[in-house]
Amino acid sequence: MESLEKVSLESTRLILQAISLEYTEDVFREFTSEITTFMYPKPADNISETEKVIKGMIQQREKKTDLVLVILKKDTLEFLGICEVGAIETDIPELGIWIKKSVHGNSFGREAIYALKDWVDKNLEYKYLSYPVDKRNIPSRKIAESCGGKVFREFQQTNKSGNLLDEVEYRIYK
Repeated sequence: MESLEKVSLESTRLILQAISLEYTEDVFREFTSEITTFMYPKPADNISETEKVIKGMIQQREKKTDLVLVILKKDTLEFLGICEVGAIETDIPELGIWIKKSVHGNSFGREAIYALKDWVDKNLEYKYLSYPVDKRNIPSRKIAESCGGKVFREFQQTNKSGNLLDEVEYRIYK
């Protein structure tokens, strides 16, 4: 596997590159309570909390356990969100993504996940990819389904904001 520090992916409209502290303000501003409605994490209370989270993501990348990438619009380098593949040291890595509210509906999430899955297919050995998502998050469910994902199990969990998530876990095979 190539060095995770150097991972940079391109698609038709996007560039995905390893997260860095350079994006702290973007993440803090865009990772809102609305964005996290159907997600496990909660938005940061202050920018130093966001910085701490990003430092943790960088440490995970250095340990080769997770790869978190910022999603940038290719023509303007506008920050659009984050996608990731976690648990890369296992045979069941997990995909995740969030896109900032102002650009929802442009299929950026789908394009980013396709680029990330292509990288995963070329660089990781795995049984299948896990893609957990709240049942009510239809756009994210459509991403998993467009990758050939099939619902394997359903479960509930309380997110860090105290809200009950009603989740399905998709399995996506090579």
